[in-house]
Amino acid sequence: MNADERRFAVLRAIVADYVSTQEPVGSKVIVERHNLGVSSATVRNDMAVLEEDGLIAQPHTSAGRIPTDKGYRLFVDRLTQVKPLSSAERRALEAFLDGAVDLDDVLRRSVRLLAQLTRQVAVVQYPTLTRSTVRHCEVVALTPARLMLVLITDSGRVDQRVVDLGQVLSDDDVAQIRTLVNTALVGRPLSAAAVAVADLPGIAPAPLTDVVTMLSMVLIETLVEHPEERLVLGGTGNLTRNAADFPGSLRQVLEALEEQVVVLKLLASAQDPGTVTVRIGEENEAEEMRNTSVLSIGYGAGTVLGGMGVVGPTRMDYPGSMAAVHAVARYVGEILAGR
Repeated sequence: MNADERRFAVLRAIVADYVSTQEPVGSKVIVERHNLGVSSATVRNDMAVLEEDGLIAQPHTSAGRIPTDKGYRLFVDRLTQVKPLSSAERRALEAFLDGAVDLDDVLRRSVRLLAQLTRQVAVVQYPTLTRSTVRHCEVVALTPARLMLVLITDSGRVDQRVVDLGQVLSDDDVAQIRTLVNTALVGRPLSAAAVAVADLPGIAPAPLTDVVTMLSMVLIETLVEHPEERLVLGGTGNLTRNAADFPGSLRQVLEALEEQVVVLKLLASAQDPGTVTVRIGEENEAEEMRNTSVLSIGYGAGTVLGGMGVVGPTRMDYPGSMAAVHAVARYVGEILAGR
């Protein structure tokens, strides 16, 4: 290998050992553990160049070196491939997520799984409603004068509403209403579906106009976007286990995670389900997060429904964490697409 390749191999060795041991790494240890085929003197020279380039730093006198944010960034950017999950991890992931009964359960299980796989804080954003489309609206007659509407979106969201009609409907009336509603709704984004529903009373058969007007009002309330964005968070105890990685700033990080706005901003750019975005240390806009790394990705099959990821110290197993985030996001997208 040439000098640049060798120096990157030294940087990679320092990252691997520091992530594993949390101890500064010296040249002797690198020579003993990593079989680079060069002397300690050569490694020391390479470390001097890496330090001059701002890729590693000496935390205190007569210590080894630790990676800087810039060093981690170079390491992440030059990962030739993300370490795949083992077959056992994949089987466990599939079995755990396949047992979920609804959207809430899928997201809760995803967070728990991500936190366990990465030993970091995991966060998942509920599907953003503006990106959701209506998959189906079931109209069920509970009694001849009472209907239940079940609205299902492509993100797995299910809303049920019971409507007392004030008049009796036949089975044919219910079937007619079901066809009318689904013709207007299916395949439309929620905002467009609300507009389409508002037009239904004007095209309903005269005997059903009053009922359709009442149902339209209920559906519009259901379809109009709720302003709040929801997050599921898990594994915050993993941060306290690594408190030494956050000298004087752990409380700030925990408080920032409680502020959903901060986390939503971190996930906002996660638009590509195929790519894990990595922000390291100072790359995070929020000052409270400057001692963390944030790995994020979009999830959804075809359409990105939301973001998910992990938050942890910059001293992180990047290949393993990136693989876990990627795998869980892909599988959650498949589950929601199939529901």
